[in-house]
Order: sequence, then structure tokens, then C-alpha cells
Amino acid sequence: MDGNKQARLILFTRYPVPGRTKTRLIPALGAEGAAGLQRRMSETLIAHMAQFAHNYPVTPEIRFTDGNQEAMQNWLSSDIPCVAQGDGNLGDRLRRAFAQAFAQGVGRVVVIGADCPGLSPALFAQAFNALARQDLVLGPARDGGYYLLGLRRPAPSLFSDIPWGSGEVLAATLKQAQALNLTTHFLEALADVDRPEDLRHLDHHPDPQ
Repeated sequence: MDGNKQARLILFTRYPVPGRTKTRLIPALGAEGAAGLQRRMSETLIAHMAQFAHNYPVTPEIRFTDGNQEAMQNWLSSDIPCVAQGDGNLGDRLRRAFAQAFAQGVGRVVVIGADCPGLSPALFAQAFNALARQDLVLGPARDGGYYLLGLRRPAPSLFSDIPWGSGEVLAATLKQAQALNLTTHFLEALADVDRPEDLRHLDHHPDPQ
């Protein structure tokens, strides 16, 4: 990568409010346990992001829902900027995050979710390195979505007409990418942890509180 910080790594996460966070895991973990898992997974990814930023010219950013700026900063005690995701569906919020980064002169932008325990600094490096050659990088999730998406130029319509929350998100995104003539690089497929049956993908089963 070049020496100036013209790359951005953005984590999409949610302030861990019991009953509003990881709701599909509540039957297995309870509301407090599901929120605790969200908290731990986000904290792990934030640590990975900080580690990555020490070695690569990248500026990390956190985009959140629920909570507020003060709650996020108190939770994370972090120097990483926290920005509200804003209104709209996931596509609207992703479009906004990419548009704002590109408007600030950033040349490569990668967004990750907080649901994938397999994400690592090595995968961040693979994503940014791929964006030196390709327009789009995707980390496919085994449930039909994606755990990572990166772009090196604006493509706002990439996030239109996507059935968010379904198992067709990745396929619909690829259809849009083909219509936009975006060259695409794929990372390895990984598992998200969204449902009780996904808990086996954690290194250790969380204690259901």
C-alpha cells in the first residue's frame, strides 16, 4: 500500500442492548447472553482492527446502531472514530458509509460485520491487497450473505434491490456487480454466528447467562 492513509476499514456493529441485539440467539442464550456475545465479538474485531492499523496505512472506523456516541465511546474506550449508521435499510447505511469515505478522498474502503468470528488481520490484508487490482472484494458468508465487502471506487447502485436478511444477499450483490462491470475478488467463505446452530463456529460455546 502507499504510504498515506488512503484506505479505511469500517466495522458495522450494534450497541449491545439486551433484547435488541442478536435476537435470533435469544432462545439459546437469553437476552443478556446474546447481548454479551455481541459485545465480545465486537470487542475482538475492534482489537483486530487496531492491530491491523499498526501495520497498514489504514484508518479504522466504527459505524453503530442503537446507543449513542457517548455510550459507544464509554464502551470501547477507543481512539477509533464512532459514527452513527443513520436511517434506512442496510443498503442505505452501507451506501452512506462508502459514499462518505470516498468523498473524504479515501481510495480503498472495506466494511466488515460483527457476526463473523473467523475475521482476522490477515483477511483484512488480503482484502486491501485485492483492491489494488480489483474493483470489488467480497467475503462470502456460508448463510448466503457476506461478512466483508470492499470497493476501490463508488458504486452506489451495488446496494439497490438486495433482499437484506435473506440467503440471497450475496447472489443479488453479484448480479448487481456484473451489471456494473465490477471486477470481483473472493475471499474464503466463513460462517457468521446469527442463529443457535451457528454457535458451534465459536472457539468455545458462550456461557448462556
